[in-house]
Amino acid sequence: MGRAVGVAVAVVAAVLLLAVAAWRLARVPVGPSATVAVRDALGAGSTEGFARALSPRAFVFPADHGPHQDFRTEWWYYTGNLRDGTGRHFGFQLTFFRFALAPGMPARASGWASRQAYMAHFALTDTVGRRFTAASRSSRQALGLAGAEAEPFKVWVEDWSAEGVAGDATSVRVRAADGDVAIDLTLESAKPVVPQGERGLDRKGSEPGNASFYYSLTRMSTTGRVAIGGLSFDVTGLAWMDREWSTSALGPDLVGWDWMALQLDDGQELMLYQLRHADGRADRFSGGGLIAADGSRRPLAFGDFHIDVLDRWTSPRDATRYPSRWRVVVPLEALELEIVPVLADQELALSVRYWEGAVRVSGRIAGRPAVGVGYVELVGYASAANTRKGATISW
Repeated sequence: MGRAVGVAVAVVAAVLLLAVAAWRLARVPVGPSATVAVRDALGAGSTEGFARALSPRAFVFPADHGPHQDFRTEWWYYTGNLRDGTGRHFGFQLTFFRFALAPGMPARASGWASRQAYMAHFALTDTVGRRFTAASRSSRQALGLAGAEAEPFKVWVEDWSAEGVAGDATSVRVRAADGDVAIDLTLESAKPVVPQGERGLDRKGSEPGNASFYYSLTRMSTTGRVAIGGLSFDVTGLAWMDREWSTSALGPDLVGWDWMALQLDDGQELMLYQLRHADGRADRFSGGGLIAADGSRRPLAFGDFHIDVLDRWTSPRDATRYPSRWRVVVPLEALELEIVPVLADQELALSVRYWEGAVRVSGRIAGRPAVGVGYVELVGYASAANTRKGATISW
């Protein structure tokens, strides 16, 4: 599943764009009320005419760092954990989504015309200051307002961007600002590209094409500056980048997913996701992988791991309950980790409400102590709660 919230956000973005007219510039504000649930958004729109992820394929770079406009959706996902010279911790998320409004839409003479919609999310966690902020922007790919390019690499929505330092996506500068919060960071990959799933094909269900092409840069050395509340901090740390593109939908019996990407101090990374049924059961297409220090990947299928929820947090916005501490066990690797959010409230109340935030990791692997950092994403909890109450969802 990887960063499957991208499907939901992109589909909802398209719904909102079309609602105000497909050919007009749209900015999605924070605050309107709607009745779009995550599972409904993931089933929205026809897949006819779009390419499908049907079988494994070799990734080709730099082309695959850029857009795949014959697929309905794709995303570029950056998250990371940073510290300044005193040890003050920050977490960041900068995410770009692309959604095709229709396949094969003919070109139009107007400079405002486009068949592509883009959305971006920007969030910053200030652990010491106990502050979490999140913002959203969206635009059509028109007049240079938003877009993506493979060579030289760049993806942007207005002045939020990820741009290749030397033209390549494995070394990028990411920039975003909203109010008194900003980042200007340089990320450089310390490992080669990691294909996820089955040689880059990540299946999400039994239906042909219900899958994505998915790769990651799991350990990116990061330097730069973070600004918040009128203060500026020089920071270093680690980031993670996820790339997916697909023409897919969440099955009718699924309500959401839990995703985690963990970076351990011994040089290993662990990515896991669980697709959730309405009764809380994990779906058999849940999976992930353990990436060794040398960049090799051990795939983890359903049954190779289990995730236990140890605590929960209640959102003050509408009493939605999210998992808030976990135990992850991978028996074949003698791995047992405990994962704790740096702040309980890292909920993005944007066009699709979800929780995504920085976490701390501790435990043991093969009898040795293990510590690290990571990010966790929780999708489908808020919409499920609102649906049960028969209320509209506000964002």
